[in-house]
Amino acid sequence: MNATTSNYLPVRPEWLASATEPALEPELPIVDAHHHFYERPGWTYLLDDYMEDLRSGHNVRASVYMQALTRYRAAGPNALRPVGETEFVTVATAAPQAGEPEVAQGIVGYADLRQGATVRDVLEAHIEAGCGRFRGVRHLTTWDADSSLANPLTAAPKGLLLDPHYRAGVSELGKLGLSYDAWLFFPQLPELFDLAKANPDITIIVNHCGGVVRIGQYSNMQAEVFERWSRDMRELARLPNVHVKLGGLGMRINGFDFEQGGRPPSSTELAEAWKPWMLTCIEAFGADRCMFESNFPVDKGSYPYSNGWNAFKRLTSQASPAERDALFRGTATAVYRLDART
Repeated sequence: MNATTSNYLPVRPEWLASATEPALEPELPIVDAHHHFYERPGWTYLLDDYMEDLRSGHNVRASVYMQALTRYRAAGPNALRPVGETEFVTVATAAPQAGEPEVAQGIVGYADLRQGATVRDVLEAHIEAGCGRFRGVRHLTTWDADSSLANPLTAAPKGLLLDPHYRAGVSELGKLGLSYDAWLFFPQLPELFDLAKANPDITIIVNHCGGVVRIGQYSNMQAEVFERWSRDMRELARLPNVHVKLGGLGMRINGFDFEQGGRPPSSTELAEAWKPWMLTCIEAFGADRCMFESNFPVDKGSYPYSNGWNAFKRLTSQASPAERDALFRGTATAVYRLDART
């Protein structure tokens, strides 16, 4: 990969194929709560690529598409250019074949929330472009004193979640019934708590288990990271408008080093590594406020799609049928207002 993708782990098809597992419980209905399409120098992952992963045997019935800087408008006002991504995804996924998953049944786009109240025009343009599928906004807020952690494409200034202009933009989401997806690093969780408490009418979804970081300045602080993260996630769970996505732990910043093995990790190995983090989230938030996500293609640098969902199934093998239905399908369906028949 080149400089624009160096913050991500490289996807190695032959390595992934060397240990791809058949799907466990292939009948279990799934809504993939978080995936992307990428079209970047050195890395393309669009609908056909995602569909290939979906055909690994799991019963993925629908998905939620998450903004990824893809197919912005090439002309027009800068603030409206991200609407091009919603336009592209809406058209690309408009006609699923009979029996195929409804990809991007819900769409989350980008709008610069630092515009404050004036961001409403951008939000309304997204809603129109989404043809009934636009559900909310993600404006990344990742910042850390260790600048090596943040992707240069999406790095944010310090304290953005506390910025009054940004907060004015967030408040516009509530007026239009839109949700807010939060991607940040775990030391920023108290700032998100403050934002969520100030906006109880807005549905907030914490991405990727709350921004687990175990490299850089945190590489020798494993116990301290878990203690601080778990404390702040439990505090967030006190707020009923906050939900959490379980996944996204195959990234470079997570420090699990799955990519360093001669073969991809098995679902058993993934489940064991993820267990403390994901079970803490489920215990704190409850199954009806947690949802599983693939975070593909980002996590594809660490394991095959099938192994990831197998790991989620292993992790929840002792849960009740109702809890499992919420984690794999129901919570995402409710939070993103998807077709309940999915």
